[in-house]
Amino acid sequence: MNADRPGAPPRAGRARIGDVAAAAGVSVTTVSHAMSGARAVNPETRQRILDAAAALGYAPDRVASGLRRRRTGVIGFVGDHVASTPFAGQMIAGARVAGLRQDVLLLVAESEGDAEQEQALVSRFVAQRVDGILIARMYHQRVRRPEVPADVPIVLLDAAPETGWAVDAVVPDEAQITGLASDCLLGAGHREIAYADTVDDSRAARGRRLGVRAALGDAGVPLTPDRIAAATSDAHGGRTAGAALLDRADRPTAVICFNDQIAMGVMQAAARLRLSVPEDLSIVGIDDLRPVADALDPGLTTVALPHAEMGSWAMSRLIARIDKSETGRARLELMRGWLVERGSVAPPAR
Repeated sequence: MNADRPGAPPRAGRARIGDVAAAAGVSVTTVSHAMSGARAVNPETRQRILDAAAALGYAPDRVASGLRRRRTGVIGFVGDHVASTPFAGQMIAGARVAGLRQDVLLLVAESEGDAEQEQALVSRFVAQRVDGILIARMYHQRVRRPEVPADVPIVLLDAAPETGWAVDAVVPDEAQITGLASDCLLGAGHREIAYADTVDDSRAARGRRLGVRAALGDAGVPLTPDRIAAATSDAHGGRTAGAALLDRADRPTAVICFNDQIAMGVMQAAARLRLSVPEDLSIVGIDDLRPVADALDPGLTTVALPHAEMGSWAMSRLIARIDKSETGRARLELMRGWLVERGSVAPPAR
């Protein structure tokens, strides 16, 4: 029986485009245009086609469509620590949702921080003929250019390229983020402010340090060396930095912390010294790591990073490169954070 004849019943098994055309009483070409959006179709006709496709359980053949367009509709995502980093899911979700809006699927892989593994994954994605690749870091750092064909677009996510590589990238505005934390404490009336820093040598660390110095300096509150303590980027490091900053007669009234884990350790150090937060000491973290920030008592005031927003921007930029709707120079996008107020900040007691 001719499946293209109007009113013809669909074949058994998976529905085909001819079945949809027959059910909707239109040509196969019209169905193709309605499903792909390649050409305008009368709205009523398009809705009739969509209804017929839904009733038949029809899904377009992405492989055949990709062969015609020389695209697969798949984007590769290579992250360094996807499984073990709390914010990876937000970045992946932002990229995934932005991709779905453009009928693009996201294929995720993890390199576990191994440069050779990352290159191997990138090469496998290229072999699978993905349309483009997102290379992500779970905190802001530099990325070396992988070996890929020149016609495979790449966008960096929460990472910046090494010198000499012109590629689109999106990163947090680290100076704005710690500037926001500083303004929060300055606005509460604090002038004796310290910074619990990290010993990690990263772009994030340098940018956040610069932001604190600039914001406090603009307010006439210099960040002197005795007001800075650097330790590892975890609660243990926070306890170490907290003890150095707080176990002294001229202790600060407030501390800005490199991240929420350090902030948790500083709060623990304050408790050991019988200092109450926020009555005796105000603390601001960075990241909005909710399992930490929400669980602390009091809840931690912190600056949230735009992980989902960065993922969305990176995917949209990559698709624009693939479609060649964006052909300009490579761009480094800085994304702003926002303050999440909980209970760890109050005016100074003295």
